[in-house]
Amino acid sequence: MISLHSSDPATQQLLRQATKNRIQQNPAMESPQTRKSGLNLPSGMSETLLRLDSVSGSFRAVSSLSASPGSCRAISNLSSPSKSSTCSDRFIPCRSSSRLHTFGLNEKASPVKEGGNEAYARLLKSELFGSDFGSFSPAGGGGGGAASPMSPSKNMLRFKTENSGPNSPYSPSLLRNDSGFSSETTPPKPPRKVPKTPHKVLDAPSLQDDFYLNLVDWSSQNVLAVGLGTSVYLWSASNSKVTKLCDLGPNDGVCSVQWTREGSYLSIGTSLGRVQVWDGTQCKRVRTMGGHQTRTGVLAWNSRILASGSRDRNILQHDLRVPDNYISKLVGHKSEVCGLKWSNDDRELASGGNDNQLLVWNQQSQQPALRLTEHTAAVKAIAWSPHQSGLLASGGGTADRCIRFWNTTNGHQLNSIDTGSQVCNLAWSKNVNEIVSTHGYSQNQIMVWKYPSMGKVANLTGHSMRVLYLAMSPDGQTIVTGAGDETLRFWNVFPSVKTHTSVKDTGLWSLGRTQIR
Repeated sequence: MISLHSSDPATQQLLRQATKNRIQQNPAMESPQTRKSGLNLPSGMSETLLRLDSVSGSFRAVSSLSASPGSCRAISNLSSPSKSSTCSDRFIPCRSSSRLHTFGLNEKASPVKEGGNEAYARLLKSELFGSDFGSFSPAGGGGGGAASPMSPSKNMLRFKTENSGPNSPYSPSLLRNDSGFSSETTPPKPPRKVPKTPHKVLDAPSLQDDFYLNLVDWSSQNVLAVGLGTSVYLWSASNSKVTKLCDLGPNDGVCSVQWTREGSYLSIGTSLGRVQVWDGTQCKRVRTMGGHQTRTGVLAWNSRILASGSRDRNILQHDLRVPDNYISKLVGHKSEVCGLKWSNDDRELASGGNDNQLLVWNQQSQQPALRLTEHTAAVKAIAWSPHQSGLLASGGGTADRCIRFWNTTNGHQLNSIDTGSQVCNLAWSKNVNEIVSTHGYSQNQIMVWKYPSMGKVANLTGHSMRVLYLAMSPDGQTIVTGAGDETLRFWNVFPSVKTHTSVKDTGLWSLGRTQIR
């Protein structure tokens, strides 16, 4: 072979002559385009028909196979969206219908940036594409003989069997309502155990069997007041000491007792319609107020006002700071007033009467704001919820037997449950959302209810007559009940405010029967 770079003049002359002869035989071999670009183009195609233009940072390719009529010309212009006929240079499939999650993609791992969360990225891929997709680790392969993502893989796309269901609890299909997924529900908690017997019993001679009276109350200073006949006795729960507060004499009798919220003063309603206020510490009478025509069977304190209800159908409001017997009179009942309770915020006063009506009063008017007439018997049992504002519970007598719950904001009845016997008293627990009720004819039972389901927590029996009186201890764990059988019984029914555990069967006092006087 002769070298093209030979410096011999004779050799160069022979090469030029051979090239000239070959050009004469095939003229198309030599052209300016060939010499200029060095491209070996097909015959009939010039370099001018194939060019690459740069327009605003994008590229436009124009190609033509032939300039003759009938030839096809394809033009792709990515930078000119205004062209009427443009064609994309690639096909982009619809990912929603391509089922890409059935393929395991061994992507080449990119270097982890500073502060990146590689574990989160794997979890995200697993949630989006399935657990097989995110099962790789930078240190090893994805299992099953797959190549490491750090090295090239011959099988970039590996078909995987589609999972019949998601493996992750965060999968979107589990969050849909139609997923049919049923998680394991935790078993219901067993009902709280409440001792079935009282831990202490006090004899209360001359405790009257009268549905319309209210003769027992427990102060915030842990002192129990009981009206027995014409006298009032104080029993200290801390040391079981009994003190006789007063004796009204042979011409009068005790019809109601009520402590102030501070627990220092006790108000007493009498058979003659008077209201007396006594200092419980010094056993001294502070004041006597009149205004009622007959017996005062119910009393209720708020922060500064004492309300009294009487058989004369009136409700009087007393203020110890003024010399008058009462500051206002509320007229609305058509029979004896036997139930009175202030709301926890002192804004509303609920009253129940022997006319089967439940009235709700406010401070803006001397007319009842609500008149609730669904009960079909006397309404003595009234209790405001300490857990929900505007929630009032009321209980009806023998002909009604129902506990009803009211929303005093709009006057709607929320619920009603037939207890099967006369409802004498109601009291909400301070520590848990439960309510206790005492009953008369015909079962004489004490019932603890879970609110709002009204499931029975406990059903306590022991009294042989109607359980007409109910009071709660300051800590909210113990209740005391009184009946016409002349006994006071102490029951541990509610848990403490800190630990909602089962109530222990041991109380503050020793078991046994003690006389209150």
